[in-house]
Amino acid sequence: MRVVAAMSGGVDSAVAAARAVEAGHDVTGIHLALSRNPASYRSGARGCCTIEDANDARRAADVIGIPFYVWDLSDRFHEDVVEDFLDEYAAGRTPNPCLRCNEKIKFAAVLDRALGLGFDAVATGHYAQLRTGADGLVEMHRAVDHGKDQSYVLGVLDQEQLRHSLFPLGGSTKPEVRAEAAERGLLVADKPDSHDICFVADGDNAGWLREKLGDRAPNHGGPIVDESGAVVGEHEGTYAYTIGQRRGLRLGVPAADGKPRFVLDIEPVSGTVTVGPRERLAVHRLTGTAPRWCGTVPSRLEATVQLRAHGGEHRARVHVGDTVDIELLDPAYGIAPGQAAVIYDDTRVVGSATIAATA
Repeated sequence: MRVVAAMSGGVDSAVAAARAVEAGHDVTGIHLALSRNPASYRSGARGCCTIEDANDARRAADVIGIPFYVWDLSDRFHEDVVEDFLDEYAAGRTPNPCLRCNEKIKFAAVLDRALGLGFDAVATGHYAQLRTGADGLVEMHRAVDHGKDQSYVLGVLDQEQLRHSLFPLGGSTKPEVRAEAAERGLLVADKPDSHDICFVADGDNAGWLREKLGDRAPNHGGPIVDESGAVVGEHEGTYAYTIGQRRGLRLGVPAADGKPRFVLDIEPVSGTVTVGPRERLAVHRLTGTAPRWCGTVPSRLEATVQLRAHGGEHRARVHVGDTVDIELLDPAYGIAPGQAAVIYDDTRVVGSATIAATA
């Protein structure tokens, strides 16, 4: 097959590209330019948007011996990922930009361009496994290395996208991948993994949102209240908070019981943040919208639902109708509208939905 290998500049995508070559594919490496001014997103080799990362990807392609190009998707990334992130926080929701990037950029814009140029598939360094099911459909399963499993952020992929995807690392552990990179002479073998959000320059989400939202922010301050409505503090913008947050509240009035308080509710219109005890964060039911199914659309199933990129797995009963209604058999805490609920049947990813409401 003719394969485009998306090379971020990290060790995982470099080894994935090398394995695609080793498997006999005709591979071309590409690096995504996601910002016209890379320094405006992330400085240093911590993300996937830096000049250093582009250079690391090019050097890895040279070692592997494949052609290499940079594809400018900065406008698409800004519109579909960055602007979506801003809009969601302004509305009091908590988005996951990595899911949106996979859905809109890596497996939509990139795959569409690759197919248009005559390529057959896109290979990435994500940790997930693809198998062909008894019904002939491509199934996505968790990676062997559950600590690195990235099937959660790939839960937005549909069957057509899965048929044109390759995840060469799904059967390996991260130490094995680093050791292989060193054996292949790839200089990124010991490069640290990226963390946080790639387009937030210093990891300070609140500060970044304050700067970028400007007059678009629904408010620039307001009261923090307890469940009785009593004012216990002040904030500088509801967009800086998320459901379940404990740190950084700077409450002027301590709780009567001395226990820590958490963000229970965010109301952008009134500019009010409500705080209370952890037990009030318990969620037993979720309503999901905008579902994305990896294969056949289910109606009812006993499943496992993952609510965060790392951990947050819960046994659940799922009913699919006009919305995706999820009954959690054990409660979840600190779940916010805007987050993704990814549904699993054992290790197989069934699909995902965006959380619209909790109860």
